[in-house]
Amino acid sequence: MSKILPEKYRHPYAFNPKYKKSAVYFSMEFAIDQCLKIYSGGLGFLAGSHMRSAYDLKQNVVGIGILWKKGYYDQFKQEDLSMGVLFQEKIYHFLEETNIKFTIKINNHDVWVTAYYLNPKTFGTVPMFFLSTDLPENDYLAKSTTFRLYDSDTNAKVAQTMVLGLGGAKLLDALDYEPDVYHLNEAHAVSCVFHLYNKFKSVEAIREKMVITTHTPEEAGNEKHDIHFLESLSFFDGIPMEKVREITGIQDDTFNHTLVGLRLSHIANGVSKLHGEVSRDMWKDYSGICPITHITNAQNKKYWADPWLDEAFQNKDRAALIKRKTRLKAKLFDVVADQTGKLFDPNILTIVWARRFADYKRPDLITRDYERFINLLSNTEKPVQIIFAGKPYPMDYGAIHNFDNLTHISKNIKNMAVLTGHELKLSRQLKEGADVWLNNPRVTREASGTSGMTAAMNGAINFSTNDGWVREFKDLNKTQNSFVLPIVDHNLPTHQQDEMDLKNLYEMLENKVLPLYYNDPKKWWDLVETSMKQIVPFFDSARMVDEYYKKLYK
Repeated sequence: MSKILPEKYRHPYAFNPKYKKSAVYFSMEFAIDQCLKIYSGGLGFLAGSHMRSAYDLKQNVVGIGILWKKGYYDQFKQEDLSMGVLFQEKIYHFLEETNIKFTIKINNHDVWVTAYYLNPKTFGTVPMFFLSTDLPENDYLAKSTTFRLYDSDTNAKVAQTMVLGLGGAKLLDALDYEPDVYHLNEAHAVSCVFHLYNKFKSVEAIREKMVITTHTPEEAGNEKHDIHFLESLSFFDGIPMEKVREITGIQDDTFNHTLVGLRLSHIANGVSKLHGEVSRDMWKDYSGICPITHITNAQNKKYWADPWLDEAFQNKDRAALIKRKTRLKAKLFDVVADQTGKLFDPNILTIVWARRFADYKRPDLITRDYERFINLLSNTEKPVQIIFAGKPYPMDYGAIHNFDNLTHISKNIKNMAVLTGHELKLSRQLKEGADVWLNNPRVTREASGTSGMTAAMNGAINFSTNDGWVREFKDLNKTQNSFVLPIVDHNLPTHQQDEMDLKNLYEMLENKVLPLYYNDPKKWWDLVETSMKQIVPFFDSARMVDEYYKKLYK
């Protein structure tokens, strides 16, 4: 096997000597550009920034993902304004056919897999390959494996992970390419270890090459399946069950994908300092676990930061900074007007909550004291505008109900908007136009989060519970850069945590955030500039990808 990619797929640069070791990065989703709709949320945003910064630093990294024919889903509002879900075929003419074809076994049947190539110069990423089963050689069931990101059918979802893991490993064989490092971004691609065992016949050889990044802060949240069910799907690449148990250390019938990834890697990382601590505690009672360090998530500033806003900040031109921020708010409000018919005012404090809709993220928290919420939005002395956006999982009916309820509340409130289509373009517009970036997950549930990083790059102030990356940001030095709620006891029942966090949220908003914005604008813009200064370089993904080489690829 070669240590060099075939010539037509090689990196368009000489490797920085610090980053010559070769690594392949496996991820179920990548948010690279608005037009390439193969991502759902934070995991994809992180992976996209990783691929861009690896290119910027001239690293020897290759990305492998899946070409989701219908993406995650297209979000829209139906006739009654409830959220609609549309699965629509996407066509990408900028992807190059490799004409590579091979088979993997799924459910004891040969399924054909092909790969498409993303040229690094298209979007400024490292070389990337996207796998697809949408081939005439396959029946409809096999073709549909790569139709929808995170299919709700268990059989289909496991098959998707097999395309990424087994298929990704076989793609490297087809390219005659053997990297030094196999990097799993979450455990989705863990099936690749069984292909590697068939190739190397050695657990030690797998561990030498394997590293894993885990994003899940609760053991119960990690993917698990009955081991015999996986065997029936050919998950173990033909390896007998006795040998599978020997390789993985799984002696009961519950196959924990992350646990196997941690046992077959030589090192792993959580995605924030806090998450590293939580992960080490969470897995400490399991045998055979590799060391778990932490590499805090980050985002690619070159992609996310508005260049004119950043130029004004770098030039220490506050007047230009304020002028550009006001213009960015107006551009966001054009979107609000287009989607909702509401005209927002750039001179009014604008709060944005925008990310994946999930219960622990509590998108509706600020509305749960409804009387206080209405009073907040009715205040003429210190007026507020608030915008919500985000995509629930398309089969998470509780989250969809939450989204619909916020839409219902907003119908008769002129300064509240709920937007659809939360992808890269809208995400960037929301961060550019926000004055306050609201983030209120239950503490310890958010492994890291990244949206607040890119909001800060665009002059928004983080207003957050003390979770994930925010702990590291607020403690960078003794100068205030954000508003962070006091920690409540996360061992309390969730309804009590919610009540206490809600009380603290309103007290801080009413007594600190609003008075600062309206009564002392100089200090507000001091805070904005402090936030913009402190968000980089640590939360620029250049630091992150450098750390991956120093801590994981060493």
